[in-house]
Amino acid sequence: MTSIPNFTDTELWIIRTTLKERYGREPELQFADAELRLDPIKPVLTECPTVVWQGHDATFAIFKTGEGRYRAQFFYNVREQYGTGVDEFGDISECVTTLLQTQADQYSNRQS
Repeated sequence: MTSIPNFTDTELWIIRTTLKERYGREPELQFADAELRLDPIKPVLTECPTVVWQGHDATFAIFKTGEGRYRAQFFYNVREQYGTGVDEFGDISECVTTLLQTQADQYSNRQS
């Protein structure tokens, strides 16, 4: 079984810096592991390091799916879960900013 490395200090710095720019403060990050199906053909679950935070009435999660590979989603509740439309990111900065922009767009539509 291949072990996916935890988020590096550099990756966490990028996440924290981006969130501080967005919110004007740094939200509390929580760390977890999530079991994800990385290959849509194989029914195998892989344990992936995960960073979670809350903001703007939503919970956000970034999953590290390999070295320099990430997935992201946000949700308001069990029935309202959203992805970014990108299956996998190769850049953590792009992952975080796309996730935040997708949520901002969705939140704006939700308020209309």
